[in-house]
Parts: sequence; structure tokens; C-alpha cells
Amino acid sequence: MKKCIFILFVGMLGITNAQIPTGYYDSANGLTGYALKTKLGEIITNGYVTKSYDNLYNGYPTTDTDNFYEKDGSVLDIYSENPTGSDPYNFQHGVKKCGNYSSEGDCYNREHTVPQSLFNSASPMVSDIHHILPTDGKVNGMRSNYPYGRVTNPTWTSKNGSKVGSNTTPGYSGVSFEPINEFKGDVARGLLYFVTRYQTKLSGFSSGDILNPSNVNKGLTDWELNLLLLWHQQDPVSEREIARNNAAYAYQKNRNPYIDHPEWVTQIWGLSSLAVEDASFSKNLTIAPNPVKGNTINVTGDKDLKKFQKAFIYNMVGQNVQTIENPFQNGNTITLKNLPKGIYILKTGELNTKFIVE
Repeated sequence: MKKCIFILFVGMLGITNAQIPTGYYDSANGLTGYALKTKLGEIITNGYVTKSYDNLYNGYPTTDTDNFYEKDGSVLDIYSENPTGSDPYNFQHGVKKCGNYSSEGDCYNREHTVPQSLFNSASPMVSDIHHILPTDGKVNGMRSNYPYGRVTNPTWTSKNGSKVGSNTTPGYSGVSFEPINEFKGDVARGLLYFVTRYQTKLSGFSSGDILNPSNVNKGLTDWELNLLLLWHQQDPVSEREIARNNAAYAYQKNRNPYIDHPEWVTQIWGLSSLAVEDASFSKNLTIAPNPVKGNTINVTGDKDLKKFQKAFIYNMVGQNVQTIENPFQNGNTITLKNLPKGIYILKTGELNTKFIVE
């Protein structure tokens, strides 16, 4: 089934309390546009504690443990995680760190969402946990220093579906790397954090077809920014990201503001101008009746919906207006809580779709 995903202002208040320290963002109140971005850069720079690159492995048990899918305490690797079934392999923290590898599952290492070659492996960028994730060594190597992009005809695909191949996003036709849908928003907010935290250093970095050193306010090349804004809109902030942000703050004393306040992304950069219908995000999930004229909806899909422990409803300014615990344990009917007329997004697991309340 093809699903139409309408571009929306992702401004949700958060799925759970984000544990933002009191007053942390007060100096940003009332700001918009690039002035807001500059102020956020100052806020998340103040108090930042630089840790060594090697120490990342000590941080990952708190920031990147699988407490959300299999919940087995393994390393949560976005390049091997299968959000709807068994993972192809798992890593345990501190075990099978790379070294050498020849195949997936041999070892895990540290993936810079912004390749360290672009900033010459300089500190503190080289060890900033907000944009450095634990990932399979082989897949990390296949990603190389390619930009994140959309890959229609991959030349290589990982066991969880991450892809390498020619980019099909307008504006760039080189090789790119596409993660699975479940983590596209995570990646997008990691890169947006990077160009905010390091705005004052950006003019000295290389572009790599990703960064925009000549326009430090914008921070990213037009095509990459456009795609990341789309991913941010399509894949809202998850509980996993909120937990990771809290743990990262405990680890290095700064936060990713676009996890705490996703609405700031559109306040700074606006909306993606890419087509509102994205076949790569199509999912077999339907809502009936649609439009909704009462207070109940019936949800169906080609996957076993009982595996999803929560469902979330967002309005068109991206606010989380309803959270449903164990939504499909006793059937597929969800009762809406007095939602005003309008357009909404239902998200459960990696599935999401639009519905209208009349």
C-alpha cells in the first residue's frame, strides 16, 4: 500500500518527560530562525565536557543499550537492528570491539554520522556522543564517508536493510548511504545537532557534499538539508531518542535540542520541499473509517500489530496528543480522546499513516 505522508510541523512536546534541566533553554525564549540556532549552539556548548574517543565505549552502555526492541541488553546498533523481528546478530557491550572485520557481525565500532574526515578528526567533534553511534564495523565501513541519502537501486544492502548506492534525492547523484526508516529521524536530528553545536567551527570544515562551510547558518548543503528535514518530519522523536539524550547529558553535560524541542527544526530551517508522498516510507497500515466521524478507529496492517506496545497520535503541529498503551492486545480498535477536527498521524513501531477527524 502506498502511503501519503503529509509534510508537517514536527513540534511535539515529547512522548515522555525529557528531563530537561530547569532553565536549560531559557535564553532561547522568543527567538526564531538562525538567531535561535545560534543561541542553541551557545547553550549546548556551555558546560560541555569533552571525553576521549576511546571513552565512547564506556558511554554506550548508558546511551545505546537495547531496552526498546528485544530488550536484551545488547548494543543498540541502528545498522543491524530489526525493529519488527529477530536481529541478524547482536553485540554485547565491551565484547567484540573492532579490530578487524570481514563480515557483518564480526565486531562493532563507532560511527560518526558526520564523517570525521570532514573535520580532520579534531576534538571535540571526534568524540561527541550525540553524533557518534555504536555500529557494526562492516556496515560502518561500507557507509564509508558517504552522505546519508535515498538509494533506489542499491549496490550493497546490510542484513537489516541499510543500503549503499547512487543517491536519488534531487541535487546530488553521487554514492550515498540510506539507513532503515526506523532510524532516519534519529540520523537527521544527529546531523542537525552537529551543525548547531559546531556552527562557530563550521567554516573550517570540508563539505563532503554534506556540510555547508560557506553558509554556517544553514549548516548543510541544500539537498542534504532538504532530505534530513523530510526524515525529521516522517520519523518523529522516539522514546529511545529521549532516553539516549538524557544519558548523553549525564555523560557529557549537553543535550540535543531537536530531541527536546522538535518544533525548533521547522522554526529554524522551515519545511522540506521534497514531495509529500515518499514511496520509500510506504507502509501497510490502514485506518477505517477515514475520515473519522466518531471517536473510534480500526487499524489494520500486514504485520502482527500485537507486537507493538504503544501507539502515538500526533497533530499537524507535531504535538503528541495521545499515547495508547498496548493498543492492539484486545483487537485493533483505538478510542480517540476528544480530538478536534483536523489531520493526524498515527505511529506505532515503524508504521505510521495519516487520518482525518471530521
